[in-house]
Order: sequence, then structure tokens, then C-alpha cells
Amino acid sequence: MSERSALRSRLEALTREVVKFGAVGGAGVVVNFAVFNLVRQLTEIPVVRASIVATVVATGTNYIGYRYFAYRDRDKQGRTKELTLFLLFSVIGLIIENGVLYTATYGFGWDGRLQSNVFKFVGIGIATLFRFWSYRTWVFRALPAREAVETAESFLTDRPEGVPGPARARSGSRK
Repeated sequence: MSERSALRSRLEALTREVVKFGAVGGAGVVVNFAVFNLVRQLTEIPVVRASIVATVVATGTNYIGYRYFAYRDRDKQGRTKELTLFLLFSVIGLIIENGVLYTATYGFGWDGRLQSNVFKFVGIGIATLFRFWSYRTWVFRALPAREAVETAESFLTDRPEGVPGPARARSGSRK
């Protein structure tokens, strides 16, 4: 496998990951906005608190989507640690998302229904960048064995033309 081919393979894998992350995230955005606007319409809860409620509900649905769809092939060891890290980074994302809305609402007085939705959307966008990085880096980590296999496969296939590959290992245990 050439360096160019390896790079293409990594880019394709990253593209698939971004698409899956985006699909789950897109569903989460729909849930987030639906809950946000329902809470705003049906209650007297202030705008930022309504947004926090909506973000928490969307975070719950997103975890299910990330664990069982986008990152289903990732390490499943230590679910407690995974969930703890997911919640930690989700809280940071919640602060980013709702910090933008808070600043627009209370800092600039932009608190109309349309303005609230626009700034909630901007906050979600900024927080999504953070969430993508943190979830893939810390929460849903790649399996170490897969990385080792890919490295080994790359080593076996990266040889000059005409040079035979290594002999196959005999079956049985090695000491």
C-alpha cells in the first residue's frame, strides 16, 4: 500500500465518520430545536433554561446514536468511563452552545423567537466542532488492535516491487 493509498484510506474513513457523526448530530439538532421551541411555547421557562432542557434531551438521544451507530465499532470496554467522559464533554458543549445564546439574549438583548433560534443554531455549530473532536479523541476511542492490524498490513504491503513478501507463519504457538 503506497503512502498515497494509505492517505486516501484514512481520508475515506474520516469522511465516513464525519457523515455518521453528522447524521446522528442532525437528528439531535432536530430534537434540540423541537424541544426548545415546545418548551418556549408551552411554558414560561426563560430562553436559556429552555435551551438547556432541550440540549440535555438531545444529548441523551445523541449518546444512543453515537454508541450504536456512528461509533459502534469502537472500543466497548469501560462503558462507565465512556459515559462519564461523554457527559463531561457534553456539559462543556452545553456551556459553549448556551453561552452563545446567553450572550446574544442578555448581552445584546436579542431575545426574539427568531433571534433565539438563530443564536441557538450558531451555538450548536460551535459546540459541535468541540464535541466531534472530544468524542472521537476521548470518548469513542479506536480499538488499539485495529490500529495494530492496520499497521501490520501496511508493513506487509509496503515493499518495493519485485521483492517477495514475508513467509507465512506456521500455525501453532510461538514461544
